[in-house]
Amino acid sequence: MKVGISSACLYPADTIESLSALLENDVKHFEIFFNTISEIDGEYFSRIVSLLNEHHASVKSIHPFTSGYESYLLFTDYERRYRDTLLFYRKYFECAARLGAEIVVIHGDKKTAATGISDECYFEKFAELASIGKEYGITVAQENVNAFRSQNPNFVRKMREHLGNEVSFVLDIKQAVRSGNDPFDMCRAMGDRLSHVHINDNNGQSDCMLPFEGSTDYSRLFNILKENNYGGDMIIEVYRKNFGGISELIASYRKLKLFCENAFVNLDKNRD
Repeated sequence: MKVGISSACLYPADTIESLSALLENDVKHFEIFFNTISEIDGEYFSRIVSLLNEHHASVKSIHPFTSGYESYLLFTDYERRYRDTLLFYRKYFECAARLGAEIVVIHGDKKTAATGISDECYFEKFAELASIGKEYGITVAQENVNAFRSQNPNFVRKMREHLGNEVSFVLDIKQAVRSGNDPFDMCRAMGDRLSHVHINDNNGQSDCMLPFEGSTDYSRLFNILKENNYGGDMIIEVYRKNFGGISELIASYRKLKLFCENAFVNLDKNRD
């Protein structure tokens, strides 16, 4: 398991500036949140590749800047727009493959089955997108997101049952809390199809904090992950307003690395 940080933590700083600041603090593993079309192609993208290679850094996942529009672009009953969007998402898959990333994260549909396409149609469209991702060696992973269909653990369970091994999920703790759902229940709903974790913390006053600044029971979370043979990574994803200086973010990152190293060793000992 690797621990990393999402470039989104420093948004709205420019993506290269965000990566540079994290690399200067010896962070070597990332999720990259792209913020506009010019960042996934051409000279700007080449600069990102060179920067990461220079620092011997790795990328676990990328996050499309179109995530907020996937209801309209992907999970739509307008076939021509859907087909055009599948072509456009190939750009993300190409980008991820060039970076050596494994995962492209999606948000999905804000509409429910009552106001938009059926759940079954949703699953079929996801499966087609995931199949295209596989052509590039990329896993398409559904994130649980507040105010999206995926905020509901029952929807996630249904998606997992329908698609089986063709679906993968991203757990985001803050998104579960924000939607009024139990993040541990969401983690169980994703089960052994969980491939990626956005880790953060929360308490009664804030639903998004740096790890270890709130009340999340990480030992309980890691027990669930262990039960489901989780083999992914931990990427810190909070918002810029959720911490002061970058030193606070780096301190949390270092603490999380140590916790992860110890957690799996201790869990193994408890099972012996």
